[in-house]
Amino acid sequence: MKTKERWLAALKLQEVDRLGFWPKINDAYLASQSQTFRNMGLENLHRWIGSDRHIWLPGFIKEKRTTTYLEEKMQGNLRNLTYGTKYGNLVATMRFDPSSQAWHPVEFPVKDKQDINIMKEWFEDCIVDADADKLKEAELEYRRIGMDAVAVHSAGTTPMMTWVQHLAGIENAHYFLADYTFEVEELFELMYRKIRRITQILAEHSPADFIYLVENTSTTLISPQQYKKYCYNQISECATILKEAKKGLVLHMCGYLKDLLCVLATLPVCGFEAFTSPPVGNTTLYDGRKHCPDKCLIGGTNAVLWTKSAEEIINQIEKDLDILPHHRGIVISSAGVMPPFCRPETIKSVCEWVKGYKVKL
Repeated sequence: MKTKERWLAALKLQEVDRLGFWPKINDAYLASQSQTFRNMGLENLHRWIGSDRHIWLPGFIKEKRTTTYLEEKMQGNLRNLTYGTKYGNLVATMRFDPSSQAWHPVEFPVKDKQDINIMKEWFEDCIVDADADKLKEAELEYRRIGMDAVAVHSAGTTPMMTWVQHLAGIENAHYFLADYTFEVEELFELMYRKIRRITQILAEHSPADFIYLVENTSTTLISPQQYKKYCYNQISECATILKEAKKGLVLHMCGYLKDLLCVLATLPVCGFEAFTSPPVGNTTLYDGRKHCPDKCLIGGTNAVLWTKSAEEIINQIEKDLDILPHHRGIVISSAGVMPPFCRPETIKSVCEWVKGYKVKL
């Protein structure tokens, strides 16, 4: 099978010639390797490893605003975002971390009740549409990729998870949701209107093989009850919109999921990505297959495991695979981003073992 065929068969729980293998390596990983591997670039490193590649297509969603704006300013290793409205401005600050090559929030924009109302105004003013030129770029990239990789787009993140991770922060997110429930839920409705519209645009125009909601779901951030109340119906609607367009929805969920599995099982999505084993997550492949028999599980490992020797990694993956009733709907990946401590030679050794593992179909 070609890589794309293998991925799509796994998402549909169909038979495959072998298990798929996708190590999630990025620029931060590459920067920590020897000069030989840095000179390869990510695409060639994936080819050297033997990965079943997974590629993000260029985005083509554009925003239109009439009375509000988003302004970005860089100051050294700080990135300041100003959410501007006629009722006042909100500021978010992120700090760049060289080790992870990522931006991390150090100041959240919503700090009190009035800020919730300002953020409502900011989201209400937003109209999203397709950018024709960017869409052509995505289509060209999709054709370039061909059958050598699976290509994806993202519809964004549900309001509850955006609220916790980017707008209020974990602590204030829950205080404000308890103290100002009506105002926060109104904000959620406006935020979801945007996500739903993006989903409709992707369903109509995206060339991607499947679509993500990048949720980072974890019961360390929200409760199962909150997930059912604020995330479940929205995800279900997005999945239904995509399904009608013959596109699948995959949820990126990299946290603690064990207490959600019975709920996740009933969502009309085709897979869970970044399905993370202990100690970083709390769900094994066996847990996922037992509770969610019709979902593709992409992951099955964790960052701590990838700091060990190739032999130890292989032994653990083998144990986790051997106890499964079958291996349809399984793609082995690093779950989260591959830790830079893990050498490319180790990844290649594990990849070769995964490719040789005898699957039960």
